[in-house]
Amino acid sequence: MTRVPKLTPADTAAALRNPLAFIAERWTPDPRTVRRAALAALVMAVVIVVTGGAVRLTSSGLGCPTWPTCTADSLTTTRAMGFHGAIEFGNRMLTYVLCAAIGWAIIAARSAKPWRRSLTRLGWAQFWVVMGNAVLGGIVVLVGLNPYTVAAHFLLTTALITVATVMWQRVREGDGAPRPLVGGAVRQLVWFLVVASALLIAVGTVVTGAGPHAGDSSEVARIPLDWEMIAKLHAVLAWIVVTLTFALWFVLKAVDAPKGPLHRTRELFVVLLLQGALGYLQYFTHLPEALVALHMLGSTVMWIWVLRVLLSLRERPAAECVVPAPSSAERLEPASG
Repeated sequence: MTRVPKLTPADTAAALRNPLAFIAERWTPDPRTVRRAALAALVMAVVIVVTGGAVRLTSSGLGCPTWPTCTADSLTTTRAMGFHGAIEFGNRMLTYVLCAAIGWAIIAARSAKPWRRSLTRLGWAQFWVVMGNAVLGGIVVLVGLNPYTVAAHFLLTTALITVATVMWQRVREGDGAPRPLVGGAVRQLVWFLVVASALLIAVGTVVTGAGPHAGDSSEVARIPLDWEMIAKLHAVLAWIVVTLTFALWFVLKAVDAPKGPLHRTRELFVVLLLQGALGYLQYFTHLPEALVALHMLGSTVMWIWVLRVLLSLRERPAAECVVPAPSSAERLEPASG
C-alpha cells in the first residue's frame, strides 16, 4: 500500500494560498480525463435546463416561495410543501452538482501538463455564469415568475452551454493559431446560421413566456402577446435555420470540404428535422408537458450542434512553444487565474 505523504506546514500554507496550483504540482491527469471532465460539465448544463423545465411544467416554480431559503423558516423543503416543494428544491440542489462538475473541469484543466491557461479560464467562465444565474433564479422566484426574468434565466443557461461546448472542443485541440478549413464565403454562411439559431432560441423563450405553462398553479403574469402568432414566427425562423443548414451541407459537398464540417452539418440537419417534427407535434397536441420538455432538450442539443458546426470550420494544432510552468509569484495569484 502506498503511503500518503504528510503535509508540512509549508505545504498546508501553499494549499491554502492557491489550492489549484497545489493540486497541479502533485497530479497530472490523462488527456482523456480532461476531455471527460469538460464533457461532464456540458452534460450537467443540459441536465439543469431539463430539470428547470420540469419545475416549470409541473407548476412547481414557486414550490419554494422564497430564496435563498426554501421558506421563511426553513432552508430546505418541508413535508407540508409536498410534491412541488420537492421538485423546486431538487432543482436548486442540482446546481451544486453542476458546480461540482465545473470544478472538476477546472481542476483537470489546471493540472494538465503543459498548463493551458485558456482552458482554465473557460472553466472559470462557466463557474461565474452559474453564480450569476443562481442569483437570477432567486430573482425569478422573488418576483413571482415574471416571464421576462424566466426568459433571461433560460438565455443565461444557454450562454453556459455555449462556454461549456467551446471548452469541450478546445480540450481536443492545441493552442496554435486557428487555421480555416473552408473559404470565407462558407464561414459567412455559417455565421448567418449561428445568428438565425440564436434568434430562434430567443423567440422560443417569448413563446414560452406568452404561452399557457406559467410555471405555477396560481395566476402568473404572461407576456402580453398572442402566443400562437409568436409560435408561428418561431416556426418561420426554424425553417430558415433548416434551409441555411441544408444550403451549407450542399455547399460543403460542392467544394469538397473536409469530413469534419460535412459530418457536423449533416448531424445538425438531422437534429433540426427531429426538433421541428417535435415542435409541430406539441403545437397541434396543445402543448402536453412531456413534449414541451423534450422540445427544451432538443433546443439545447440543436444549439450545441450549431456551435460544433462553427468550431469545425477550423483546426488548431499544438502551439510551437510550450507554456512554461507558473513561477512562484504566479502560484500566489488568486485561484480564479
